[in-house]
Amino acid sequence: MPLPKYHQIYLVLREQLHEGRFAEGLPGELALMAQFNVARVTVRRALEQLSSEGLIARNPGRRTRALPPVLAGEANNGNSMERANLRGLLENLVTMGLHTSVKVIEVATITASTQVAEALQLQLGDPVQKAVRVRSTKEGPLSHITTYVPDTIARRFGRRELSKKPILVLLEESGVKVGRAHQTISARLADNLIAQHLDVSVGSALLAVRRLIYDEDERPVQWLHGLYRPDRYTYEMQLSRVGGIDAKVWVSKDVSAKFN
Repeated sequence: MPLPKYHQIYLVLREQLHEGRFAEGLPGELALMAQFNVARVTVRRALEQLSSEGLIARNPGRRTRALPPVLAGEANNGNSMERANLRGLLENLVTMGLHTSVKVIEVATITASTQVAEALQLQLGDPVQKAVRVRSTKEGPLSHITTYVPDTIARRFGRRELSKKPILVLLEESGVKVGRAHQTISARLADNLIAQHLDVSVGSALLAVRRLIYDEDERPVQWLHGLYRPDRYTYEMQLSRVGGIDAKVWVSKDVSAKFN
């Protein structure tokens, strides 16, 4: 059964809020009605759900504004965040790179939004590199990846390097000693832009990965937003009572890599 239209709109707007797209306030109800081609009652129900979760503030006669997320609370929540050991992650990405191709959609130096600044422990407005890439297998598009890296690190690589090497490799080559990561895995519905890049229908379910990478000195060095086609990507984990996590990433039908 397809998700109700209001819930699809809620999911799209929630993801866009997390990306910091509405620093100046959300579009008005009429604009959202036109964007999603729905009635006002549908838009209002989506906005009410966002408001009930503390993501937006709605005041009559004023523009709906986004509320800042509590990233620190998310990072310390053991139910939603998984701390990943990155010892073998570089090998994982290199192996994937040998079997996939990457298209760089965008590379730009932007000013950090509230969400990006809080995640990377920067000041609001500090320069960061935003890079958008689509990775594909022989079957077609696999993932849509957006990364944010502090400008002091990212100035050492650009579009040319990102088209050839995984970004964690570039970080290491830039002198970063990768330490650990906080990661969330959830679901998201494809909006118009993502659907076009991943060759899926608008509203298709995608696997959404958020990964915040720290160096050995506990400084955030990269914030990644990844959207993956679930028919071409599987994330498998085995948990042990005595501790430790064994994870496998399966790409397409014949590409897999393992990291602990």
